[in-house]
Formats: sequence, C-alpha cells, structure tokens
Amino acid sequence: MKNIGIIGAGTMGVGIAQVAATAGCKVVLFDANTPQIDKALSGLEKTLQRLVEKAKISQEKATEIRNNIVKGEALEDLKDSDLVIEAIIENKDIKTKVFTELETYVSKNCIIASNTSSISITSLGAELNKPERFIGIHFFNPAPLMPLVEVIPSLLTEKSLPEKIYNLMKDWGKTPVIAKDIPGFIVNRIARPYYGEGLRIVEENIATPEQVDESMKTIGNFKMGPFELMDLIGVDVNFAVTTTVYKDYFYDPKYKPSLLQQRMAEAKLHGRKTGKGFYDYAEGAEKPAAHKDDALYQQIFLRIISMLINEAVEAKRLGIANDEDIELAMQKGVNYPKGLLAWGKEIGYAKLSETLQNLYEEYQEERYRQSPLLRKL
Repeated sequence: MKNIGIIGAGTMGVGIAQVAATAGCKVVLFDANTPQIDKALSGLEKTLQRLVEKAKISQEKATEIRNNIVKGEALEDLKDSDLVIEAIIENKDIKTKVFTELETYVSKNCIIASNTSSISITSLGAELNKPERFIGIHFFNPAPLMPLVEVIPSLLTEKSLPEKIYNLMKDWGKTPVIAKDIPGFIVNRIARPYYGEGLRIVEENIATPEQVDESMKTIGNFKMGPFELMDLIGVDVNFAVTTTVYKDYFYDPKYKPSLLQQRMAEAKLHGRKTGKGFYDYAEGAEKPAAHKDDALYQQIFLRIISMLINEAVEAKRLGIANDEDIELAMQKGVNYPKGLLAWGKEIGYAKLSETLQNLYEEYQEERYRQSPLLRKL
C-alpha cells in the first residue's frame, strides 16, 4: 500500500500524511476547504525545518517527505489510492456522504478507513457498497509523535484486513493495537474517568483544577493532569467524545458528561487553541499555583486511579482487547506512566474495590459500580 489518500487537512489529517510520507508512501491530501490544504502544507514545511534544525532528520529526508505529499484539488484525485484515511469533522452524516462519493472514484480493491475517535465503525461501513473493505484506523494527536494506532474492524470488515492494517502501521513505525468496535474503542473508553472524575471533583468544590492536576502529576507521575490535557486536546473535542460515548452506551451513568465542561464548550473556552480554557494561555499569563494539601492530593489520586483501573479491568473482562494491548494502548496513546492492569496489582485490587464501594455508598450512583472482575480480583 504505497498510494495513500488523506481526506481532511486539519491537524490530524496533515499529521497522518506526514507519517505516511515519512514511511515512503505517495500521499494525496484533500480537503473540501482548498485554502486549508495550503495552510496545512505550509505548516508542515515549518515543522520539517524545525526537525532538520534539531538534527532529528536530514534536509534530504525533509525534502523527500514534503515531495511525497501532493495537493488534491477534488475528491476524484484520490482515485488511484490503495488506502484512503478520512480525518474530518466528527459527524456521521458528513463522513458517510464523503465515503459514498469516494466509492464512485476508487478501485474495488481500495481500502477505506476512518480516523474517528468515537463513531461506530460498523455504522459508518454499513453505508458503503463494499462494507468489507472499511476499517477504523485511529491515530492519536499529534500523529507524528504519538506511537499508538487503534485498528478497529467492524462487524462487516473482511477477516484478513485488520492484520494487513496492523502490519502496515508497524511499517509506518507505529505501535498498533486491535480493538473491538465499541464506543470509545480502547483508549477513549478507559480514559473517560480521567477527565470525568476530575471534573466532578471540581464541580463539587472539593478541589481546584490546579490541585487535581498536581495530585495526578505528583502522586501518579502523569505527564499532564486532566485539566491541562483537556486544554491541549480541546475542551470542545473532549466534551464531544464524552457525549458520544455516553449516548452510544445507552446513557450509562458511568460516562455521563459534565455540565461544567458543556458550559466551557459553549463559552468557546476550548483551551490552548482559543487562548483560554481551564488555564489562561495569553502571553504573560501566569498559571495559578495549586494550594498543596497532601491528604487531599492522595484522596483525589486514589479516586481517579480507582475509576481508571476499574475501566481497564472491565475492558479485559469484556474482551475489548487482550491484556497486552490494553496496557500498550494507555501508555502509548495517552502517555500513562504505567499499564493500568499492572498498576492495579501494585496498589492492590482490594484497596481499589473499597474506594469504589465507599464512593458508591456516598453518592448512590451507578457511576461508581465495580466491574465484576474487579470484585473477583
């Protein structure tokens, strides 16, 4: 698969194009908003020059990567692709419309994939004339730096295709994992409490965003706290994923979105990309210092880590992925310092179970129910 089509020239689209081009593939980058392609390619040139300046790649390699990517003027320009990866807005109807048109141009052997982070792969693929050639290939942002790629077959995907894509991602220098087509796949399903429980703690005035972030960084050695991470991802994007997962799990209280996050999204306080989110990113703005409280930090950490490990254990119980892929996904996809299953053994499953039971008794909410496997463990 040497001829790659990318639909969408946003951050993800151009990032995936860079990954494919670095691996020696010829890439056609298309976006319905033509000026966005020029903007993306101009940004890519700057990125490649920075890599040359830092001696991460040679000038020759930078030129080769850039020359491997050409601008598509129309969707039809992707007609010679062996694989097309869509990376546009998280809207099923818009994606489906694009795939339906794309199928009229590409060959019957062309593989069509979506980089969706939360929409059902089966529901997207079912709209195609050849649903067996459709698969999820979910990169993480920024695509050139984050090693993880979730490979998600639908119920209709041809049986040998996941392994082909798995091997292709390895050839592209990525760490692939195969996941079931369930809402959120591996990472976005398991990671929901990292944001959701952090938001709940702040909503209840138990702690400030700074204190939640500091507790996860100082006690858990996470590189970023949940509020810093939401600002980086985009508060609006994170809220949209949470809302989709909640809806697709038939409104399971475990995945209930936060009213605070909804208000932030409505106010366009989306984080770094808008200059302000939970933190202020204006030039000269100082990050508020977190009032240190060791007992509170421990309480916050134990509450959030118990929720995360419970989700990982439940993913294991449901066979969403094998143990190795669950551990890899969280470490390589969202930079967790340890695999959650191993972390559970280290902390002690009895302690985690007791923490969740206490939360359940305090709140009387299904949100805190334990995986049956966690109780056994």
